[in-house]
Amino acid sequence: MHADGYLIRQETPEDYRATENLVREAFWNVYRPGCLEHYVLHTYREREDFVPELDLVMEKEGTLIGQVMYVKAVIILDSGDELPIMTMGPIGIAPQYKRQGYGKALLDYSMEKARRIGTGALCFEGNIDFYGKSGFVVASTMGIHYYAEPKDAVVPYFLCKELRKGYLKGVSGTYHTPNGYFVDENDAERFDQSFPLKEKLKLPGQIF
Repeated sequence: MHADGYLIRQETPEDYRATENLVREAFWNVYRPGCLEHYVLHTYREREDFVPELDLVMEKEGTLIGQVMYVKAVIILDSGDELPIMTMGPIGIAPQYKRQGYGKALLDYSMEKARRIGTGALCFEGNIDFYGKSGFVVASTMGIHYYAEPKDAVVPYFLCKELRKGYLKGVSGTYHTPNGYFVDENDAERFDQSFPLKEKLKLPGQIF
């Protein structure tokens, strides 16, 4: 138990529904009308690239207030070889606990745990204004190309961080988002219907 009254632990099957509902609440209408993140989490637990040791929840006073999951990934080096890394997300905090430091605390704890089990680096899509506070940099500055953008593009939302010093030294290659993040939106809609009805809204700042 942390001094601030929260506990971070591995997710259990008994948590699954509550965690999915938490993710749904955290991401609803943020990046698109409604969200897909709770369905991504739901489907990912059965995939080989899912990392159970880094499937974590944060609870406070017996209630889940945050979650994060990690997935195995690779950088395809210019030589054709593969460099093992991990990617991360969704990471979500219940709306009433956002902007209070819980997200950074969960992220930093999970990254240290990832480092301890041998993870060399992380790459993922995110907001540098938030993740930069935990040491992430724009990945193109480290020689890593994001598959969906031109080879020479500086992609401000594609980020990376070494967990082992020097792991990315001299690296030049391409990162592809793992396939499990691409879900069928019709399947996601059917899954969402098992939760309480929420209104989908088109809001400024959404990217889909």
